Amino acid sequence: MTVRAIWSLTAICAAMLAIPAPADAQIYAWRDASGHLVMSDRPKDPSARTFAVARTSSLRSTRPPVSRKAAAYETLIETHATAQAVSPDLVRAVIQAESAFNPRARSHKGAMGLMQLMPATATEYGVLDAFNPAENIRAGVAYLKQLLVRYSHDVELALAAYNAGPTAVEKYGKVPPYKETRNYVAKIRGATAGSSGVVPPTRIYRTVEMVDGQLVVKYSNVRMAGAEVVGSAARR
Repeated sequence: MTVRAIWSLTAICAAMLAIPAPADAQIYAWRDASGHLVMSDRPKDPSARTFAVARTSSLRSTRPPVSRKAAAYETLIETHATAQAVSPDLVRAVIQAESAFNPRARSHKGAMGLMQLMPATATEYGVLDAFNPAENIRAGVAYLKQLLVRYSHDVELALAAYNAGPTAVEKYGKVPPYKETRNYVAKIRGATAGSSGVVPPTRIYRTVEMVDGQLVVKYSNVRMAGAEVVGSAARR
C-alpha cells in the first residue's frame, strides 16, 4: 500500500470514529478488483486490514427513535413544527394522543385525521381534505401554535384547549376538571418532559454514509435516523 493510500485510509478511519457506536467494534478495509477502497464491519475479503473503533460515551441519540407509523410523517412534522417554532416532540405527542398516527381516524364528535381537526378548525385554516396528512399536520400545528401564543406558551393550558376547547379553559382559568382532559394533558406532558413547547434554535444534523466504498458526510436541518447533532443556528 502506498503512503498516499495509507494517509487516505487513516483519514477515513478517523472519520469513522465520529460515527456513534454502541460498543467497541472492528472496521475492515481492503481494495476491490478495480482498486477502490472498501470498508465494512465484516471481513468480506481475505486481504482486509483491521482497524479498531473504540466506544465513545460522548455521542448519544437526541431522543428515542420514533415508531414505524410516526416515521412516515417525520418530514411533515419537522417541516411544519419548525415553520411554526413549535417543538416537533410536542407535535408527535399530540398526534400519538389524538389518533395514534392513523390518518383516517375520526371521532364521534367529528374530529378528523392525524391531529383530529374539528370541521370549524379545518375550515379556519383552509384545509380541503382533513384526512390528507400534509394538510392536517399543517393546520394542526398552526392551531397548536395559536393556542401556545394565546396562553403565553403555557403548554398545559394550550393542550387543555386543544382537547376541550378554549372556552372550557377560560371558564375555569386552568386545566378544566374533566378526567379526559386532565389525562390527555398528563399523557402528553409525560411524553415531552422538559419541553417548553417552543422549538429550540434550528439544529444542524450530520449523517455519514458509505457511497461506493467512500464515507460521505451530509448536513441537514432535518433529523434523520442515526443523525448526530453538531450545532445550532439562531432563528432570525
